[in-house]
Amino acid sequence: MEAVGRECGLGGDPRSSELSDELISLLYKDFRETLFSQVMYLTGHDQQWTEDVVQETLIRAWQHSDTLNREPGMLRGWLLTVAKRIVIDGWRNRRARPQEVELDSSENAEIADQTEQSLSALVISEALRYLDSKYQAVIYETYLTGHTVREAAVILGIPEGTVKSRLYAAMRTLRRSLGELGSR
Repeated sequence: MEAVGRECGLGGDPRSSELSDELISLLYKDFRETLFSQVMYLTGHDQQWTEDVVQETLIRAWQHSDTLNREPGMLRGWLLTVAKRIVIDGWRNRRARPQEVELDSSENAEIADQTEQSLSALVISEALRYLDSKYQAVIYETYLTGHTVREAAVILGIPEGTVKSRLYAAMRTLRRSLGELGSR
C-alpha cells in the first residue's frame, strides 16, 4: 500500500478531505478482501451483516483518518480490531432483543381487518328492518342465502316475475335508506 503518512498535515489543511478520501480508497483496495473474509467468519457467514460491518469499519476509518497510523501493518490491525468490536456489539444486541421472526409462516400472518365488513353488515341490517316483510324475504333468499331467482320463487311460493319486481323495489328502497343512514 502506498504510504500516506501522518506527516502530510491532515489537521487544518484544505487537502484534508482529499487525503481522507484517498486513504479510504487505499484501505478498500488493499484490505477489503482480508477484512471481508475475517468478518464473514465472525458473523457466522452472514453475507448482509458482513457487508454492513465492513462498511461501518471503513466509515470509522474515514472518521479517524487524521489520527490513524498509516503503516500497512498498523492499519490492518486497527481495521480488524474495529471490525471485531462491531461484530461483538452486534452479537450482544442480538442476544438482548427478542428474536426476529419471518412472516412466511401462516401462523404469524396478519389477520385481515373485518371491521369494515362488520360495520357494513350492521348498517345494511338496520336498513333491512325498515323494509316490508315481503321485500325482506326476497332479499334474504337471493342475496343472503345465494339462491337464484327461480329457486327463491319456488321457496317463497310466488312467480319469478314477482320475485324480480320485489327485488328491484327492495333494492331501490334500500339504496335510498342507506343514503339517509350515511348522511346521519
